[in-house]
Order: sequence, then C-alpha cells, then structure tokens
Amino acid sequence: MTLELDHLIVAATDLDRGEAWLLERLGVPLAPGGQHVGVGTHNRLLQLGHGVYLELIAADPTQPAPRRPRPFLLDDPAMQERLAEGPRLVHWVVRARAGALEHALAALRYVPGPVTPMTRGALRWRITVPADGRPAAQGLLPTVIEWDVPADAHPAARLPEAGVRLVSFEVRAPAAVLAQRPEVSSPVPLRWTESAAAGLAATFDTPRGRVAIEGAAA
Repeated sequence: MTLELDHLIVAATDLDRGEAWLLERLGVPLAPGGQHVGVGTHNRLLQLGHGVYLELIAADPTQPAPRRPRPFLLDDPAMQERLAEGPRLVHWVVRARAGALEHALAALRYVPGPVTPMTRGALRWRITVPADGRPAAQGLLPTVIEWDVPADAHPAARLPEAGVRLVSFEVRAPAAVLAQRPEVSSPVPLRWTESAAAGLAATFDTPRGRVAIEGAAA
C-alpha cells in the first residue's frame, strides 16, 4: 500500500531558537502549533505546498517530564549535544489513508513502533511511536501517521501560505537501510541515495532563493 509524504521534522533545543534559525534560512516566520500533552513536546509549523508541511519541535519546559522518552531522540544526550550546536532536520513522516494504517504497517519491511492515538486541539491522529523514542534507522526510515480529520482540516490545508515550497527530499543511507525503504508517493522528487554519510536533506524555494537544510543521522 502506497504511503504519502506528510511532513518533515526539524528539532531544536527550544522553539524560539529553532524559529530564529529557520527564519534566517527560509525568510519567513512559522505558524503557531501547540502542545503535545503528556508527550512533553510542543511545535510550530510551516506550509510547504503540495499537501506537505514542516514541523519544528522541541521539548516543552511548561510540561512535566513525560513517563517515556520524548520522540525523535529529544532526550538522548548525543542528540541534545548536536542540537546545542543548532537545529537540524531529524526525521520525516508519511501518512496512510484513513482506516488503512494497520494494513500499511503490515506491508512495511521495518518496525516503526506501536500505534499511539494523539490529539492537539481539534486535531486527532494515530501515529507510530517507538517506546524508547528512537525512530527507525536513526530517523532515516519514516514514522507513519493516520489523520482522523477531514482532508480540509489536515495541517497542510489549514496553514497560511508562507511563500516557501518544498522542491525535493533526499534520504542518504547505507544499503541495509535502503533495502527496508517503504513505497512512498511524493509530490516532489524523493531520492534514496546509498551513502555511508547517512542523513536527510530537503531543498526549498523561498523568498531568499533556493535553500537546502540537512541533518546527519543520529
């Protein structure tokens, strides 16, 4: 079953620092997001066109420490050390059609984690969340989400136009990871490149011209 590119994730030590970093590169402010209650994180968002968006995520200091590690290695000392040097592109998320999440997961050649229901305001979704907070293949293989909202309530449909467009997305990974890659439909070129220097790279058209943002695998 084909999955679709849903959103890219940039992590930061805090949201203000992360937004300042993105503003310097992309030339536009982000839209407010919200809290992931019980998960210990919060976010801000950016419209990328094509039904895709960018999520800036960070630990939420106003929430108590969650009972399990925050997602995307935010609690990992090595990741915290990297993020102290600056925000980075750490992960990506693909969506399954409504009602098809379990079918999609059964077809995968990797284990993205158990399915967890989540909410934020009026948004409802189910998403794969590894218990240890470590995404598959250090973030190179995507998390899978199923939105429980109408198409016009998806974040990418509701975010304001910002003048930024995703142009391409690349996963650089060893052959063993590429052998597990899922079938993903993407509105922009999505390249899987064999490389010992594993990481993610996204290219954007912005008010400041064409910009690339990258992140090495954890």
